[in-house]
Amino acid sequence: MERSTGKADQKRSICGIRSLFPKTLCILLLTVFSVFSGAQESQGQESQGRVVYFAGSGNAPLDQHLIQLLRGELAPATSLIEITDDQLATLDSGPIISVGPAAFSRVRQANRSAPILAMLVDKSFISGFAERSPGQITGVLYNVPLIRQALTGKAILPQANKIALLATADSVELYEPLIDELPAYGMSARIFLVESNDKLIPTLVRALGYGDFLLAAPDSAIYNPRTIKHILLTAYRRNQIVIGPTQAYVKAGSLASSYAPFPEMVEMAGSFLSTFFETGAYPEPSYPEEFRVEVNAQVARSLNIPLPSREDIATRVDRQLAINGEASDE
Repeated sequence: MERSTGKADQKRSICGIRSLFPKTLCILLLTVFSVFSGAQESQGQESQGRVVYFAGSGNAPLDQHLIQLLRGELAPATSLIEITDDQLATLDSGPIISVGPAAFSRVRQANRSAPILAMLVDKSFISGFAERSPGQITGVLYNVPLIRQALTGKAILPQANKIALLATADSVELYEPLIDELPAYGMSARIFLVESNDKLIPTLVRALGYGDFLLAAPDSAIYNPRTIKHILLTAYRRNQIVIGPTQAYVKAGSLASSYAPFPEMVEMAGSFLSTFFETGAYPEPSYPEEFRVEVNAQVARSLNIPLPSREDIATRVDRQLAINGEASDE
């Protein structure tokens, strides 16, 4: 007997044996078959038609690295398409991944209805947008929770219990959740307010005299390419260390910083997109679950600080957070 392969052949096969069943049962079987086949067809078309758009940062090596990671993370039937600024306003469907604050702003201004998944953004940047457009805007948070950064410093200097913080009037509230969390870990912090640019170094000197180390947050008014060299040299001359604010600053002279690795961020982005395709809404902005530690061994040697391995530091931080229950500054 020849094997049936198409939908029509399967229907004929069902009806061909109707002599074995009553007519009503044959009709019922055909109805069930049609519904099941239609559902399968609809699911197949939906999966094959999934498109994710990518609005890059303008940094070609970074964008291509993320694209490569994302294509490895997304389902094979999902297309990832790079788009230009001119194309943004014409998109009427499909989620958009934006890389960095500038790309997010361009996408948001060009297309107010677009569902956006922001990558390489801080919580302070994206949270307001996400709260005003829940489910439509989300982010994989790039900055590290400050409690984790503080514990990174303590893992290197176990005797440390006082942390110095620099802030401006606009950024002082950034540190308030951290100050509330620190006592649970046997630490405290004091904020030193920088009132103007010319008061930065004098305020820094007072902060270094107070704290066991300086904890730097992603506050661009204080920590930026114009100021970081002076901050790090001032700390170094006073035999003090700086923790944070990002992995990039470790290369400039910070002793250490926790950071979220790109594969972890891309994995979370893939999970967010799956949720969006299934439900039509994104989850809330979140931090990746895994963080690593970057260290500057040369700075440690210059300051005669015994430096644990990066893996050991990260393990100590994870252990402390697990013991106390990870209360990140969200």
